[in-house]
Amino acid sequence: MATINFHVVDIYHGDKVSSFKKAADAGLWGAIHKATTGATGKDSKYATRRQAALKAGLLWGAYHWGTAADVEKQVKNFINRAEPDDDTLVALDFEETKDNQMTLAQARDFLAIINETLGRKAVIYGGGLLKSRLGNAANPFFGSHRLWLAHYNPHLRWHMSWKKYWLWQYTDRRGRPDLFPDSVSGIPGNAKGDLDCDSYDGSKSQLRAEWAS
Repeated sequence: MATINFHVVDIYHGDKVSSFKKAADAGLWGAIHKATTGATGKDSKYATRRQAALKAGLLWGAYHWGTAADVEKQVKNFINRAEPDDDTLVALDFEETKDNQMTLAQARDFLAIINETLGRKAVIYGGGLLKSRLGNAANPFFGSHRLWLAHYNPHLRWHMSWKKYWLWQYTDRRGRPDLFPDSVSGIPGNAKGDLDCDSYDGSKSQLRAEWAS
């Protein structure tokens, strides 16, 4: 059974944030915020929250929700909105999107273009969909990118392309005693009080060194 070390949240405009400083004081180390969706979608809270989080001393990351849209247009939308500097984590969110699904080939192209553009590899976020699309063989290309695992059970399983996950999103809602803590001061979460919480198996200095690499 995996040990939960809650130090990162991932959020979007639908999550409430009252104080990143309170969250940092409560033990949060980093925040990954949605920047874009597809070729045109932009998160309205990304830019203002970025400044507040950095001021509070948090590590900052940006993620893109992949869709079936043209990949080059998706990358352009993401880069323009996220404005990643050398300290910004960048990630591709590969999950089920009804009637607008990014394919595995598109995800590969997105990651390759990000690497060419920024000179570093993005993190890939995924759970069951990623595992099923990768099939029954290890994939060296995807395995060369850090895995941000979505798995809501302390008995962890992930695809054979990775020896270990890098970050683990262990819950996206409150009320699971086996997936606790599920909240943090200063970030109330969505209207139901739910919050995406992520576990990192390492020290704060290790996370800082690895964050945007």
